[in-house]
Amino acid sequence: MSLADMPDIKELSFDLGSRQLDVFHTEDPEPIFQKLDSLAMDTKMIGSEESEFVKIEDHGNERRVLITVLLINLSFFFLNTITGLIAGSMGLIADGLDMLADCLVFGLSLFAVGGTIARKKTVAKVSGYFQLGLATLGIVEVIRRFLGFGEVPEYKLMIIISSLALIGNAVSIYILSKARREEAHMQASYIFLSNDVVINFGVILAGIFVFFTASKYPDLIIGSLIFLVVARGAAKILRLSR
Repeated sequence: MSLADMPDIKELSFDLGSRQLDVFHTEDPEPIFQKLDSLAMDTKMIGSEESEFVKIEDHGNERRVLITVLLINLSFFFLNTITGLIAGSMGLIADGLDMLADCLVFGLSLFAVGGTIARKKTVAKVSGYFQLGLATLGIVEVIRRFLGFGEVPEYKLMIIISSLALIGNAVSIYILSKARREEAHMQASYIFLSNDVVINFGVILAGIFVFFTASKYPDLIIGSLIFLVVARGAAKILRLSR
């Protein structure tokens, strides 16, 4: 986003693992370095060399992959949320909300494929506020239930639906692993899905504890943690959108 208003930049190639960025450009690199340095990420110039051409790639496969994982997560958002309301489980509802947050990430990634980063800003801002609002409502509901409202959730539905969501996320990770992942938006999508697997296991574990304790508190605890994770992600998106 910081480099979005620089027309001489032709292509950006990210390596998130080593925190390295290759910038293909036509003018003096100093303004580019100044922009990156302003982000306070300890930017260092590695080197500069001439390139005879910039590779133009077909991004159709990336789009298909992102659309596929978006549809998978959107389906499980509806399934988890509706089942969570039926089962009275805040863990399932929060897991559904987290999948909705992933759908926003995949949607933003689709904007990034083969295009400029500038147009992501408005969408990111709207998505961030929407995500933050839903997380706030969820945290308020958790507090209400901690105060004595709400019954013990149906642990069977918690375990079954979270297991299905776990399978859905595993399939999405497999699909992404078959695609090219060196771009930042593809790696970010992969990381989000990997985090979701941990959340799925958390809801399953909460369901097991609900069964053994006959208490709603394991469900409320895991729901609170997931809502806080979603709220933190929304705050990061809003900061980036500025």
